[in-house]
Amino acid sequence: MSRKQQLLKRHRRNKRIGLLIALMLLIAIGVLVAWWLPLVLAVLGWVAHEAWFADHLFYSPKDDYQYNFPPYTPQPKIYLDGERLRLDEGVMLVDDATLVLALRVKSTWLGRFIDPVVELSGGDNPDRQTFERGVNGLRYLNLTGQAQVLSRGELRLRGRFCRLLGEPVLWALEHPDYRRQRVMVIAPHADDAELAAFGLYSGASESWIVTLTAGEIEAGHYRQMGLDGVEASRLKGSLRAWDSISVPLWGGVPQERCIQLGYFCLQLPAMQSVPAEAVASREAQLGDTRYFRRFNPFALGSDVDGLPSWNNLLADLRELIERIEPQVIVLPHPRFDPHPDHLCSQQAVMQALSGTTWQPDTLLHYANHLHDNDRWPMGDAGTGVALPPQMEMHEPLRPWTLCLSTENQWHKAMSLGMMHDLQPRLPFKRLLRRALQRCLVARRWPAFGENEFFRKTVRRHELFWVQELSGKRETN
Repeated sequence: MSRKQQLLKRHRRNKRIGLLIALMLLIAIGVLVAWWLPLVLAVLGWVAHEAWFADHLFYSPKDDYQYNFPPYTPQPKIYLDGERLRLDEGVMLVDDATLVLALRVKSTWLGRFIDPVVELSGGDNPDRQTFERGVNGLRYLNLTGQAQVLSRGELRLRGRFCRLLGEPVLWALEHPDYRRQRVMVIAPHADDAELAAFGLYSGASESWIVTLTAGEIEAGHYRQMGLDGVEASRLKGSLRAWDSISVPLWGGVPQERCIQLGYFCLQLPAMQSVPAEAVASREAQLGDTRYFRRFNPFALGSDVDGLPSWNNLLADLRELIERIEPQVIVLPHPRFDPHPDHLCSQQAVMQALSGTTWQPDTLLHYANHLHDNDRWPMGDAGTGVALPPQMEMHEPLRPWTLCLSTENQWHKAMSLGMMHDLQPRLPFKRLLRRALQRCLVARRWPAFGENEFFRKTVRRHELFWVQELSGKRETN
């Protein structure tokens, strides 16, 4: 069981206990006070739950985030003078540097009910970065894109429903422009490449998209059309396989550089546990990857038998790495992103790289899902992406932030809109919850689409974690 599944299990157990206690109290109030009062209190309690307590937040908002960055990372001296951030005189920042600012954020009493926001202003590129309700701890803002206005001493920080405390600390991380290199994006499912890296792959000199699974399960939307479970699953997988090949063209990546491997959704952990054995689809009654590979521009070695096995997956990845010779591989982060298919995708790439003569220079890790906070990145579409929650100190991390223009964000939103898995209407309960949160919590959702990923990923920043591979790359 993954850590996220454990956290959800504990959360649901605690919720059941809380509901039982609440029910006993309501019965007592009905007996001792008035029969109708429990009904009123129950409705008010449900509204309060949907508005303020429905988020999956598995840590205290009073906890500090804990990050460390590589030794010798430049730390320009910075001061918070009222609302204005000031650098030491003469310090100038590189325009495209990734800038991370640590400071304490403490919510006001209203910030326990409305999401606290830190507003960045003073230049032509204002921003808002949102944190947990009731926040009272160390947080890491993303100031990437604000280098010029910060160097001029004109950047202002203002807390809404929160206060900014303590001495700020700034890190300035410089990176090469990875878009100038050959990029290979690993997508566990169709749409993961767009969610994490549309801005990167659409702006790169040469990009390849490799999607590992067809994403054929949970096809209830297609069963509503009158299809049985197997037909619905196969249709969904075929549509998502088509999406993985066709949608990247919107970002300038031709079909000839998009590969669908056709393995089965949520079966990668089972494949990894028995590497030589075939693991069939849970719902599509398929045991052959070639069913979802029919849109591929060229055949792979494993197409000889189509076995959905871990050994075939590794062979596919080795073959593609040797063929594409990527200088940069983009893949899920092994700690931040807990989805089992994402974890296995990252592990498969690392295992495959141990057996290839070609080695990339750089790995860029992303996180489309989080263990501890389902709303991250918090806040509205179009705003910045602060660093995600991390409650324990781990190895030093090197963030790289790519800034997306407003036009890039529109194009990213349209690419997501083409993805069949992000198109179905939300359940009525979730729509009602949004209406309550819109009225009581002042939350807003974009017009691009209803799926939560339109809010979370159509942002001014794409955030990656950089791993430089040691050793000299060998060429044939």
